[in-house]
Amino acid sequence: MSPMSVLTRDEAQTRAKLLDVHHYGIELDLTRGDETFDSRTVIRFTARADADTFVELKPAELRSVTLDGQPLDPETLDGNRLPLEGLTAGEHELRLDTVMHYSRTGEGMHRFTDPTDGETYLYTQLFMEDVQRVFAAFDQPDLKAVFDLTITAPDTWTVLSNGITEHLGEGRWKAAPTPLISTYLVAVAAGPWHSVRTEHRGLPFGIHCRRSLAPHLDTDADEILDVTRACFDRYHEKFDEPYPFDSYDQAFVPEFNAGAMENPGLVTFRDEFVYRSAVTDTERQTRAMVIAHEMAHMWFGDLVTLRWWDDIWLNESFAEYMGYQTLTEATRFTDTWTDFGVTRKPWGYDADQRPSTHPVAPDPDAVPDTASAMLNFDGISYAKGASALRQLVTWLGEKDFLAGINTHFARHKFANATLADFIDSLAAATERDVHAWAAAWLRTTGVDTLRPTLTETQGTWHLTVEHDGTRPHRIAVGTYDTVPGENGRLVPRDRIETDLPQHEPVDLGPGRRPALLVLNDGDLSYAKIRFDTDSFRTVRDALSGLPEPLTRAVVWNALRDAVRDGELPAMAYVDAARTHLPHETDLALVQGVLTFAATQVAGRLLPPEDRPTALATLSDLCRDLLRRTEDGDNPGLRLTAVRHYIDVAAHPDTISAWFSEGTVPGGPELDPELRWRVLGRLAVLGAIDDAVIEAELVQDPSATGQEGAARCRAALPDPEAKRHAWQEMFASDHLSNYLFTATAQGFWQPEQADLLQQYVERYWPDAVALAARRGPAIAEAAGRYAFPAHAVTPETLALGETCLRDAHPIPALRRKLVDQLDDLARALKVREAGRG
Repeated sequence: MSPMSVLTRDEAQTRAKLLDVHHYGIELDLTRGDETFDSRTVIRFTARADADTFVELKPAELRSVTLDGQPLDPETLDGNRLPLEGLTAGEHELRLDTVMHYSRTGEGMHRFTDPTDGETYLYTQLFMEDVQRVFAAFDQPDLKAVFDLTITAPDTWTVLSNGITEHLGEGRWKAAPTPLISTYLVAVAAGPWHSVRTEHRGLPFGIHCRRSLAPHLDTDADEILDVTRACFDRYHEKFDEPYPFDSYDQAFVPEFNAGAMENPGLVTFRDEFVYRSAVTDTERQTRAMVIAHEMAHMWFGDLVTLRWWDDIWLNESFAEYMGYQTLTEATRFTDTWTDFGVTRKPWGYDADQRPSTHPVAPDPDAVPDTASAMLNFDGISYAKGASALRQLVTWLGEKDFLAGINTHFARHKFANATLADFIDSLAAATERDVHAWAAAWLRTTGVDTLRPTLTETQGTWHLTVEHDGTRPHRIAVGTYDTVPGENGRLVPRDRIETDLPQHEPVDLGPGRRPALLVLNDGDLSYAKIRFDTDSFRTVRDALSGLPEPLTRAVVWNALRDAVRDGELPAMAYVDAARTHLPHETDLALVQGVLTFAATQVAGRLLPPEDRPTALATLSDLCRDLLRRTEDGDNPGLRLTAVRHYIDVAAHPDTISAWFSEGTVPGGPELDPELRWRVLGRLAVLGAIDDAVIEAELVQDPSATGQEGAARCRAALPDPEAKRHAWQEMFASDHLSNYLFTATAQGFWQPEQADLLQQYVERYWPDAVALAARRGPAIAEAAGRYAFPAHAVTPETLALGETCLRDAHPIPALRRKLVDQLDDLARALKVREAGRG
């Protein structure tokens, strides 16, 4: 069989002109064993002219095909394409009978057996090209059709789908036909689900998870459903078009690669969102944001769908923006933009400074096929795009923005649209030049940098902003003063809105110089900012005294950017964290700053000889946070401190005692997440052996326990443990996507650099071969988690560049390697700047 072909944009345009696809009748039999399932598809379509075309599928076996009742030769299947030659203008019916493989990588029809109770669960993830792993299709987003599914499953199972499902008896389930949707949005989830059902505004709502997670889902069911109802109601206040589907189910599924997937009427989430251990309120907010994000997709992406994958931002940027904004408006989580600023926005900034950067809305010619399109699901399409939309609302006004959105829905519902269509809809709602705004913001790459200069003229202070970049910005400028006698407290003096580029300096008024001036205060634009000399001195001494968490997020991001750009010594960031986090009240900021300090600064940007000092400083910081939270008033902050104390522990004694006693003195008790976290660090430090890991696995045989054990085994500083882990990852193909990731997360440790040196050289050929065998999902994991990120040396960089030049990695791995090597080169420059 020939290699699988990717679909090109030109081929999709040609096929869209030729075909009008009306209806899919799909029968899936999920009772055929552990490896394969039966899939029968009937496609009714019209050809607008006499022509040749093709249908896509990736079967284990193609049993038979008929076109208009006439048999076609299954042997003509070429890779994933079955040619349909000699089509005549008019209506046609294509029937295919196939056997399909189950997946263990989260692509297609994923099959998972729960180690806790032996129950099996199946779910689909059909994004981009993976529908072809489940049923035959004309697989492109602008060939929408009605989908009519019948599923046969074991008698004790429940089957969920895009529409309301009915049990016909003897394991047969029928889903209500969908409205017109794209092929990649079809969804099935089957298994002995635990379900909580309700109704809202006349529609059935349900949340579902594995039976072994039932107690944990029941504990949080009210919160999940309250957020769901609140967002649903708020979207109906914003949007003129009502929710377009017949039900709203949310299934928390195992070993899910993404955060969630916006299948109409059946959103699938990674089931880590069913919390079985203690979490912070920020983590609850993250779950709520994902619920809001996916619900926004019911309109942005499902009701109106991109025509081709160059416009993926029309899905993701909107859902990202709407998710955060709607959560703020409709729920108790009113400070979501701080979390966005400190966790999501840096994702966009980092992606936008790499060689792989691309515009939010790339030129269609830059996305010539589905393989290239898959690479654009990154911090630009999500975080930068959402930031651009937030800036658009600031510039345009929310009233006109929503009017344009509703025009867009009305014009293109149950159809497809492009960037040009969207801009035309916005233009109909305003007199502003949104076409020029789109050209400046959506068609360009890179991050603007803003630097302030303050000057005094006749007793009045003036601000000039040096603008390194080309985009227009509307920003707020915040000025702050210190409070005499109150060490470290800052109070706002003024907040002034201004447009960039400037036509004249901004008048800041008379009086003494502000102690601190913050550009982009409120974080309404997307740009790196710097400080004048006096303001930086105030940041160093009084950052935690800023009254608003979003302002503090802007300042922390500025310090982060300055470190990455080699303008601020990396250790200065750790010292700032040590000084100010003991006084921080926002959990998202504590978590974000500690994570960057521990993983990036201590793990990569500092030379190895400085890592112990950084870890000791962070350990002292976490001890301060633990002392601050001894009264039990802030359990989320205490949990955050405990987690990070474990992660940076340089000696095993304290955390080993916690593990033996089953609790941190003063709390919390060690739940499964904390126990595996402690064991993971003890494994790195060589303080446990495999027997301890096995004993813990007996106590927690869950899927999460299996992942924890794999992570711990791979982290042991033992040559045989490393050899076995490497074999599991790169020589054997039996690890699921989650077990592969867990093993990779444990494998590379900065403390074990000498032991791991031989594997740095082996990584490149082994990763290329693995990606070619196992496909994009494992390739992405191999590039993200199995990359030797700790090995910040010119030799590692040279090995990687040689691999990119000569080894021809598949696109998913190539993109990850390009990004990782750019980060490695940046780390080398930061280290060199630190030495200077």
